[in-house]
Amino acid sequence: MKPSPKRPPALPLQLDLGPSPGGDGLSAHASLHGRVREAVRDAILSGRLPPGDRLPSSRTLAGDLGCARGTILLAIEQLVAEGYLTTRPGSGTRVADTLPDDLLVPRGGAGHTAPSSTAPVLSRRGASLAAAREGAGDAPIPDAFALGRPALDAFPRETWARLLQAEWRAGPPAHPHPLGDPRLRRALAAYLSAGRGVACGEEAVIVTASIRQSLRLLAELLLEPGEAAYLEEPGFPGLAHALGAAGLRTVPVPCDAAGFSIARAQQLEPAARLAVVTPAQGHPLGATMSLENRLALLAWAEARDGWIVEDDYDGEYRYAGRPLAPLHALDRAGRVLYVGSVSKVLLPALQMSYLVLPQILVEPVRRALTGSGGFASILGQGALARFIAEGHFGAHLRRTRRLYGQRQAALVDAARDLLGDVLEVPPRDGGMHLVARPPAGAGFDDLRAVDACARAGIATTALAPHFTDAARAEQGLLLGYASVPERAIAPALRRMAEALRADR
Repeated sequence: MKPSPKRPPALPLQLDLGPSPGGDGLSAHASLHGRVREAVRDAILSGRLPPGDRLPSSRTLAGDLGCARGTILLAIEQLVAEGYLTTRPGSGTRVADTLPDDLLVPRGGAGHTAPSSTAPVLSRRGASLAAAREGAGDAPIPDAFALGRPALDAFPRETWARLLQAEWRAGPPAHPHPLGDPRLRRALAAYLSAGRGVACGEEAVIVTASIRQSLRLLAELLLEPGEAAYLEEPGFPGLAHALGAAGLRTVPVPCDAAGFSIARAQQLEPAARLAVVTPAQGHPLGATMSLENRLALLAWAEARDGWIVEDDYDGEYRYAGRPLAPLHALDRAGRVLYVGSVSKVLLPALQMSYLVLPQILVEPVRRALTGSGGFASILGQGALARFIAEGHFGAHLRRTRRLYGQRQAALVDAARDLLGDVLEVPPRDGGMHLVARPPAGAGFDDLRAVDACARAGIATTALAPHFTDAARAEQGLLLGYASVPERAIAPALRRMAEALRADR
């Protein structure tokens, strides 16, 4: 009789399963799976779980910790997505041989020698990227008003855990498809066709790890190094970094209330053949591209044999009437490449986006992804396919659309009372953040303001770094409200106002 495999020892976890800390509403109410994730992560980083160690089964862990198996599965999935754990058929779940934190911060111990502080650690390109990232005003504190975070408190964890558990029971595919799980592509195509007006079949949908990965891949496939690409000004700095990494020359095009104008773009650079735009809600100011500008852009792409990348990063969230139809819905020549994100709507840990491509580009993209190995993690794709197909995704969007509208209104009202002498916070028709601007003539430095808020435990993002031309840069703070419960908005603004007044 074959002996049963030896059971891995109990994990050396320090886990408090009691109620989450509360207070004034600003402290995050950590979910149970989040506390399991943190406990396992701490055990890994402290060396109590060394690289290569195998974890007990999810059922065993659930029994040891006295919680549901779905809770364990969700925590494991997040740790796999973040690079702390690996899963392979027949090998179980193990601690990764190379940890993400090892790549960021040298750790003590034998064989680890910190480089000399005077040594040129980064290349010139690396130093430029790091400086650009530092200047982006990203606050490191995971607290109120962080940008791009969905409402995790509204996420249907029990439903997700059940679907994830079903997928884990069946086991992930042995060989992940470079274009994504066919079930997920089918579900996304059905949702996009019915819910966003993006008429497409599953063969046109490609699952990717991020919007930036998608953009760099498309840029490398469609343009030669040194060619020009149009970007909105102001815009998300990460898009410029992705195009730059692909060897393209970016041309920032100033946008007004009617959004991106191809006529203005051609005055700056007539030879460009790629435009990256956010027609539904320009980032970060929220301008909606007018119908006249949309039709002119489509005509340019067809006449110029050019391409349009439509980044519909939060087009689902519009609070005045129905969400606007995407540019893709007007495209008759197959020149619009539609890009969307699942992570920004559901869970950042999913690290999952998607492309909708014309048929002529599907096979080249498949070959490029197969050759680079840069396709999205298969973990969670099956569960997400079920989540969409069973109607949970649509229900979550409807629920969060109402919730975000309420949270935006609460932020505007509280800002008028608590922040009015420092910053003005007008409402918007959609999106997941608001732009707070100083009164006219006020001496305001938004990068300095971000630092002051961070010291008070408030995460904000500076507006000025979203402009490439410092002469045109505007001052302000971006306040993400989607992840902030209404009860926490006023206390957070009070702390923020105190920090800004003290920093004058």
